[in-house]
Amino acid sequence: MKKIFTLISFVTFYTSIFAQTFTLASKDLGGQFTNEFVAGNFGCNGKNLSPELHWSNPPAGTKGFAVTMYDPDAPTGSGFWHWVVINLPASTSQLSQGAGNADLKLLPAGSLQGQNDTGSQGYQGPCPDDDTPHRYLITVYALNTDKLSAPPNATAALTGFLLNKASIAKASLIVYCKK
Repeated sequence: MKKIFTLISFVTFYTSIFAQTFTLASKDLGGQFTNEFVAGNFGCNGKNLSPELHWSNPPAGTKGFAVTMYDPDAPTGSGFWHWVVINLPASTSQLSQGAGNADLKLLPAGSLQGQNDTGSQGYQGPCPDDDTPHRYLITVYALNTDKLSAPPNATAALTGFLLNKASIAKASLIVYCKK
């Protein structure tokens, strides 16, 4: 019995050392946004495409995902929410480029794009108002539920509250943009 316990302890230890962590990556993004992902309004002339995102190694018990993009440096006193996507099925492991445009219908069935801080649904690319580089935090949330109870017109703050209550784990990228 002692040998079996020792073997189980070793396997648990070995697995925890070499286990992969929940990770978010993008084929489209490096350290800075390029013009195709920058806003095409509010004085910016980008293409306003949402970037490709993909994630791996979600934790056990994940029942769904959500993705957000937030600018903590926006001069609003509370930052600026650029993108909120909820109710992504647990089988989802990526969002294709342009998925933030509802007209293209690139999101999985049942998912929902929440309201960004422009008051519309979908992706709003970065458009810093000054010469200071802004940080854009893109986060994928692994959730303990397959569906959040946020209405389609929910504010990003309300959705964020619900996300944090249901979150098992998060993985993030920080990408910069300067005017």
